[in-house]
Amino acid sequence: MKCKGLAIGFLTIAMTVGALTGCGSSSGNITDSGTTGSGASSTAGGEVIVYAAKSMTDCMDELIADYNETNPDVEISANYASSGDLQSQIENGAPCDIFLSAAQTQMDTLEEEKLIDTDSRSDLLTNEAVLVTPADDDAVTSFHDLAENTVKAVAIGDPESVPAGQYAKDILTTLGIWDTVSAKAVLGSDVRQVLAWCETGEADAGIVYATDAAVTDAVKVVCAAPEDSCDPVVYPIALTIDGAENNAATDFLTFLQSEDAAAVFEAYGFGVAQ
Repeated sequence: MKCKGLAIGFLTIAMTVGALTGCGSSSGNITDSGTTGSGASSTAGGEVIVYAAKSMTDCMDELIADYNETNPDVEISANYASSGDLQSQIENGAPCDIFLSAAQTQMDTLEEEKLIDTDSRSDLLTNEAVLVTPADDDAVTSFHDLAENTVKAVAIGDPESVPAGQYAKDILTTLGIWDTVSAKAVLGSDVRQVLAWCETGEADAGIVYATDAAVTDAVKVVCAAPEDSCDPVVYPIALTIDGAENNAATDFLTFLQSEDAAAVFEAYGFGVAQ
């Protein structure tokens, strides 16, 4: 009986030591999981869902890869679409941690509906609306040419849901040619669809962002939007209400506001608003 009692005692001590050792090992894994892209505290893994305007596709894909180099345990998925479509998805309860819009309108609405964390909201980037044509087409030399009978199809984003389309409508309205151009406008579901129609020649011209025009050699930039013809193109970013409770999402947002991320944004032609 004494031997049995001793055996049980030794077993209890061994289990206690093993548990303490295991706890120490777990703590070490969290500490060593890598530093965040922002250079702040490390993350212990997690999942982040980013909703970003379609014009962010190439840039955001690169930034996610950069962040994962030092945070491999954080799984980041991105949903790219028009800002209006993304707004609707968030309103309908789709899972989202970070929203990056191509205009203030969509973010303003979500803030009014208390679906974003107001304290996390900031203006992240700037862009520019430009007129483009197929690369081998010299017929269009200005925005005013869009009203000419020789131009049959003008591609713009749907002004009801695509910020690039709203900017386009504002530009054409300011120039006094909206009624004429809208009669031959083809409306894209996002800015990349507008770009694609110009690349293939299905549209004689289109209005996109400068950063979109820069990703292809199949179009050329005719000119930028005249000064004061539309609101400044600004991209606000914020955590959603759910995202504010997600430490990994907070850390990734901090990374997107870092100098390292700014260098990537600028390489793609974006301006940094902060």
